[in-house]
Amino acid sequence: MKTQALLLLGLFIISFSCNKENKNSIAPVENKIDHKKTSIVGTWERTSFSNYSGDEVHSFQSSVENKHIKIFTNSKVIWCRNNAADSTEWFGFGNYKLTDTLLTETLEFGSKSMQVPKDSVSVYEFTFKLTDDTFSQIQFDSEGHPIFSENYVRVE
Repeated sequence: MKTQALLLLGLFIISFSCNKENKNSIAPVENKIDHKKTSIVGTWERTSFSNYSGDEVHSFQSSVENKHIKIFTNSKVIWCRNNAADSTEWFGFGNYKLTDTLLTETLEFGSKSMQVPKDSVSVYEFTFKLTDDTFSQIQFDSEGHPIFSENYVRVE
């Protein structure tokens, strides 16, 4: 009886030791989902922008005083811009559509400064370039000349 008890105790200790070693040798599983896989879905912060006038290009780095954020879901876009120089509000919300090179934002409403007509929509078309962590959008006039461009970095 003592032998059987010692044998069971020994098996229990060996089993416990093996189980403990296995727990330490298993790498933890991370539950990170990579939303970046070259998708526009996410949160973006503007890093710089340029205004075009004929052959002249005026480029500016974004700053805390002139912060601009865009958030894309699977079908919606919302953006806001802080302009510390005045109290003007800048924001817009609506749908967007992507083709290979064209980003079309159809704003359903926006700030007064955006002049989105009441009970109407405003459509903005941009060419765009997208990587995992950056995207740029450029708006052109009806003759194909660039008007302005914005460059963004992925925040989330």
